[in-house]
Amino acid sequence: MLECVVNLSEGRDPDRLAALVEAAGNDLLDVHADPHHHRSVLTLVGERAPRAVAATALALLDLRRHEGEHPRLGVVDVVPFVPLEGSTMEDALGARDRFSAWMAETFDVPCFRYGPERSLPDVRRFAFQDLAPDDGPSRPHPSAGASAVGARGLLVAYNLWLADVDIEAARSLARTVRGPTLRALGLQVGSQVQVSMNLVEPLVTGPRDAYRLVQGRLQSYGGRMERAELVGLLPEGVLCSIPQDEWDNLDLDADRTIEARLGSRPSDPP
Repeated sequence: MLECVVNLSEGRDPDRLAALVEAAGNDLLDVHADPHHHRSVLTLVGERAPRAVAATALALLDLRRHEGEHPRLGVVDVVPFVPLEGSTMEDALGARDRFSAWMAETFDVPCFRYGPERSLPDVRRFAFQDLAPDDGPSRPHPSAGASAVGARGLLVAYNLWLADVDIEAARSLARTVRGPTLRALGLQVGSQVQVSMNLVEPLVTGPRDAYRLVQGRLQSYGGRMERAELVGLLPEGVLCSIPQDEWDNLDLDADRTIEARLGSRPSDPP
């Protein structure tokens, strides 16, 4: 089985979000919408739902009218396929390549592949400059932009909201905590700031480690931690590595694991 964590450039309109959720059907495990980032993250399984959600997003959304704090390439911004138990990275790469080719051929949207050959940050940094699309036209689609389609291991998206610091401090702090297992950006989110992180090896650097790392550095900026925010789901093994009495403070819960949502997923009708 493959997980697919689709990042879309829509986080505010309830009717559009409802249409995207409906397109996913029973293959939806989780939805996280952020009005400040103007972005939603749909955690899906398989290859059908990502295509249905992407087609719906492209019909409803227009990047030319989009404003949000999070960096983006397009309407269907990031589409990573992740092998779960019973699947391999080769399966994820196959799904990635099929989706990328389908997206470009069906909708004329340029797609950049990431995975073993390059990272998602590399795509964001070099797209349409030193890096040409792997599929589709050489220019962004007028309304849809472009898509980054990837194959990767399990990852945890995690935000830490800060108080008593400004955006420059948040960006500086993010630079100091980045490393091979942790990617970080300092972002202005409305009147607040946050360090937005991808924990790319969550069994090595998990939410508890990231929280403590940022909290320790934050003191030197004169700031304080306001709250933590898990974006989407995390693997059960990561949650079980953290003492249960810390879960609330870290915005974690037993129901917010991939395994829990797979276990409660409705069966498809006969």
